[in-house]
Amino acid sequence: MTDGLQFAEIDDIVVHYRVDGPADGPKLVFSNSLGTDFRTWDVVTARLSGRYRILRYDTRGHGLTSCPEGGYAIERLADDLAGVMDAAGFDRATICGLSVGGVTAQQLHKAHPGKVRALILCDTAAKIGDDAMWQARIDNALGPDGIAGMAEAILQRWFSAGFPKTDPVAFAGWRTMLVHTPAAGYAGVSHALKDGDLRGHCARIDVPTLVICGAEDGATTPEMNRELAGAIPDASYLEIPESGHLPCIEQPAALADAIAAFMQEHGGG
Repeated sequence: MTDGLQFAEIDDIVVHYRVDGPADGPKLVFSNSLGTDFRTWDVVTARLSGRYRILRYDTRGHGLTSCPEGGYAIERLADDLAGVMDAAGFDRATICGLSVGGVTAQQLHKAHPGKVRALILCDTAAKIGDDAMWQARIDNALGPDGIAGMAEAILQRWFSAGFPKTDPVAFAGWRTMLVHTPAAGYAGVSHALKDGDLRGHCARIDVPTLVICGAEDGATTPEMNRELAGAIPDASYLEIPESGHLPCIEQPAALADAIAAFMQEHGGG
C-alpha cells in the first residue's frame, strides 16, 4: 500500500513526504543525508514496505521541500521531522537517519522523546566535522562554482573506491542529484551541522539503538561511528562491507536486512 507523494505545511515551509506500507504495520521513518532527497532510500524501502509503515521526507532545502534562505539549525530540522510525523499520523516510530539525518534523529530524541521508539543511526556522529570545514562548504556552495565545484570531492567521500567503475551510470545519476540540490538548501543544512552538537546527549539516549556504517565511509568514518555507538548506552554497531557513506545506495539489501532484524527485535515488527 502506498499513499503516494504528499505535502504538509510545517511552520514556515511545505514538506514533501511519502508513506508506504500497511496502515497497521510497525512505524519506520527515514531521514536522508545532505545533498540528497528521499529517493536514496527507494531500494531499501521497497524491501521493507510489505511489513512496515514507512515515512520518508525531503529535508528542508532539499528535493521538493521548501528552501528558505539563511542558515538552519539542527533544532529546526528535528522540529520539521516531528511536524511531518504528525502530518503523516506517525505518533511514535523507529527513526533511521543517515548522516545529517542521524544527527536530526538524535535531536528528535532530545526534543521530542515520546516520538522515538528506537534509533538506527547510519553513517553519522553526534558531532560531524568542525566549524572551519562547514564554513568552507557554506562559502563554496554559495560561491560562483556552487555545489558542482565541490562535487568530485564529495562523491569520493560518499562512495567506495570501486563504485564509479562497477556502476558508472548510477554514479553519474547520483552526482546529478547532488549538484541539483539548491545551493541555499545545501548551505542551510551545512550551517545546522556546523552548530549541531549532540555529544552531551548521547548518554541520555534511552531507547534501543543500532549504529551502522559503510566500511569505506570517507565522510563519517567507521571510527567515528564506533565512537558514537560506544557513547550511547547499550547501542550495537554494525559495519557494512563494500560501501561508503551511502549504504542505502551501494548495499541496500544488506542495509534493509540489518534494519529488518533490528525492527524484529526492537521496533515492534
